[in-house]
Amino acid sequence: MDKIVINGGKTLSGDLPISGAKNSALTLLPCALLTDEPVTLRNLPRLADVDSFGHLLNQMGVSTTIEGARPEDFGRVMTLRAGRITATVAPYDIVRKMRASILVLGPLLARAGEATVSLPGGCAIGNRPIDLHLKALEAFGAEIEIASGYVRASAPKSGLPGGEYTFPVVSVGATENAIMGAVLANGQCILNNAAREPEIVDLCKLLIAMGSDIEGIGTSKLVITGKDRLHGATYRVMADRIEAGSYACAAAITGGTLNLLGAKISEMEATVAALREAGVLIEENAKGVHVNASQGLKPLTLSTAPFPGFATDMQAQFMAMLCRADGASVLTETIFENRYMHVPELSRMGADIEVKGRTAVVRGISDLTGAPVMATDLRASMSLILAGLAAKGTTEVNRVYHLDRGYERLEEKLQAVGANIERVGD
Repeated sequence: MDKIVINGGKTLSGDLPISGAKNSALTLLPCALLTDEPVTLRNLPRLADVDSFGHLLNQMGVSTTIEGARPEDFGRVMTLRAGRITATVAPYDIVRKMRASILVLGPLLARAGEATVSLPGGCAIGNRPIDLHLKALEAFGAEIEIASGYVRASAPKSGLPGGEYTFPVVSVGATENAIMGAVLANGQCILNNAAREPEIVDLCKLLIAMGSDIEGIGTSKLVITGKDRLHGATYRVMADRIEAGSYACAAAITGGTLNLLGAKISEMEATVAALREAGVLIEENAKGVHVNASQGLKPLTLSTAPFPGFATDMQAQFMAMLCRADGASVLTETIFENRYMHVPELSRMGADIEVKGRTAVVRGISDLTGAPVMATDLRASMSLILAGLAAKGTTEVNRVYHLDRGYERLEEKLQAVGANIERVGD
């Protein structure tokens, strides 16, 4: 198994391209199931999760062709065509590796009238039930049953009649599945308290390009009027706001200066606000986002929240960064109950972190020390990379397959801006 080896203490500087958004790509890919015409996605990141999702769609009869990046993009171009859906089952051996596979449920139900999907896997960061996915689809007229570890959803012969559902709590995945399930309904589908993340907006923009009728994009109330059929489209995946935020933290923890090519402040405002409060200078320019962290770091008090609040996917990276702040920071995790698994590993590097329930107190220290550490999930992996970039000595990050699920060409990008980092095989 590969590991990442970092000799820390280098100040990062230069241009760093931001890839297409993983969380958006995994939502846009299953849209191909909603039409028999080609759907072409540009700026698609080369990630393990994207490849796994493509393999899952192949098993359902979707053909995929891949081209290299266009000059205006950083990622690949993939064209998907579901001329005929040959299978409506998402098996356990694929779904267990990647939670996002549950997102085939809505589009399969919408177009084929049925779907059988294994209960999902993914990162072990806490309880992430799919009951809201199922309740929203049931409100639109689906019949749902769960047996032997699988969800089976079916629609009346004439298709989903439509309906209205109010989410008791905001759920990104459930909102995405419900939207895709609604676009081919016979009537109108209304979602209240819907998620508002930029990735949701990206999904709605692609669906509109395919002929969908969606009102309220970017708000908590979505009104979707079903269409008889959708057509193909070509669409560019948005830049990855979590990757951009992660590399902004890399600049901050090393006291460096980076140009994050393709990033947009409007898609990561809570992250930018927190970085600025910590003393990092950030501004948007023609190339993307410029980050200057040469003035040192101040402590923060942060609490994760649904968009437009501070993203849970940035909590681990900020924790690593704040290990170098001048004072004590307080982080509260409100989304997932088990997302502090990186704390013991950061402590191995000398970090002073105290966890009580969902709150962590991070007391800044002058120097972290390199050590062998083990990644536990995707964002925790990145927190250890960040700590290694700033630490004195050598850091070995093991189980880096987590990183490959969400960060494209990580070592190459960091090497180009001055990091001493390499991937080493056993």
